[in-house]
Amino acid sequence: MNKYFNKVIKEIKNKNPKEPEFLQAVNEVYTTVAPVLETHPEYEKLAILERMAEPERMIMFRVPWVNDRGKIIVNRGYRIQFSSLIGPYKGGLRFHPSVNLSIIKFLGFEQIFKNALTGLPIGGAKGGSDFDPKGKSDMEIMRFCQSFMTELYRHIGQDVDVPAGDIGVGAREIGYLFGQYRRIKDAYEGGVLTGKDVTYGGSLTRKEATGYGLMYFMREMLNANKQTIKGKTVVISGSGNVAIYACEKAQSMGAKVVAMSDSNGCIYDKNGIDLECIKTIKEVNRGRIKEYLNTHPKAEYMLSTPHNKPIWSIKADIALPCATQNDITLDDAKRLVANGVIAIGEGANMPCTFEATEYFLKSKVLVAPAKAANAGGVATSAIEMSQNSMRYYYTFNEVDKKLETIMVNIFKNCDSAAKEYGCKGNYVSGANIAAFKKLAEAMKMQGIA
Repeated sequence: MNKYFNKVIKEIKNKNPKEPEFLQAVNEVYTTVAPVLETHPEYEKLAILERMAEPERMIMFRVPWVNDRGKIIVNRGYRIQFSSLIGPYKGGLRFHPSVNLSIIKFLGFEQIFKNALTGLPIGGAKGGSDFDPKGKSDMEIMRFCQSFMTELYRHIGQDVDVPAGDIGVGAREIGYLFGQYRRIKDAYEGGVLTGKDVTYGGSLTRKEATGYGLMYFMREMLNANKQTIKGKTVVISGSGNVAIYACEKAQSMGAKVVAMSDSNGCIYDKNGIDLECIKTIKEVNRGRIKEYLNTHPKAEYMLSTPHNKPIWSIKADIALPCATQNDITLDDAKRLVANGVIAIGEGANMPCTFEATEYFLKSKVLVAPAKAANAGGVATSAIEMSQNSMRYYYTFNEVDKKLETIMVNIFKNCDSAAKEYGCKGNYVSGANIAAFKKLAEAMKMQGIA
């Protein structure tokens, strides 16, 4: 099996040069599923590893739009439809200047496993553009979204591919995208996009889902290891939906959140973060987190640089990276461990480098991996799709209860897989193994397709 594994990794590297994020994601999964390959030698004959790392379809397209000064701008759009093994393609759209093929492929690859863990009938995909919504007017964002959807619409559908939001794509962007889709198709297909506003088919609890789900998973992981969230000090990177609602749920569970951040820097409030202030800054005013000091002058603000993220130097029991990929490096991990961190909850996609994750595990720090811990968002998106199909909508509490049940089951599956394959307490391996086995068996049953 080692020979097979090494051969596959070499082939994938040769096929996908200059795609570090994608190769990192593949390597992270494949190195942990080696025990499964030992017990299922038929997977080599069926080329399971090779097929799983190759997207079913990759779509790239230009997105021309006109800014408020009348200048024509051209961005690049992507949709990577990675796997429809267990359901229609499902995954978010990211609008951010860092977006490139490698990042979208890594996100799509992660999405396959994340969606499999939910237990719901959804495949994996991801998309987006190198368009930057920051500093753009509402009209500019609308024109961009309309141009983006004018191409994307031909590749999606409520039984084919169902995009949602991600970084840079919130309720505003989803609204513009859906409006253009409805206009082109001349039909209301509510299930074609998720993350919609409740006024036109969205689900209650969707905005809160990823952050809440993260904390449900963290609660189960800590309880299984004779720990509790109550009374713990927490730091959270990011200040978008995931970070805000992880903070909200953590506070409701009795934790003290003392730091949050954005791309410019972080705030540290030793008395505990005033979440309503953060919501006003980020959700209402679309401002920068430094504005927190305007109403909380005793809080501290620390600038971030590409090589120094001060939030990971703050002493805390629990760290929740909820910003973007590779947020925690090996040096950051060492600082966190030195300061006594006991658990990491990955709210973002692949927020820890491979070396950082290895260091946490060797240091006996509990790690809630992204593909399991942040699956609450896509799980609730699937619940939104179900509601659209039924023409019936659940209450906030009904959706929240379904979300909690899904996250508890995800933890149980990760825990069970880790124990079965001799890595008890390693939920990174447990999540990868549980999802991989489900996908591999679906491939096996469906033949060479």
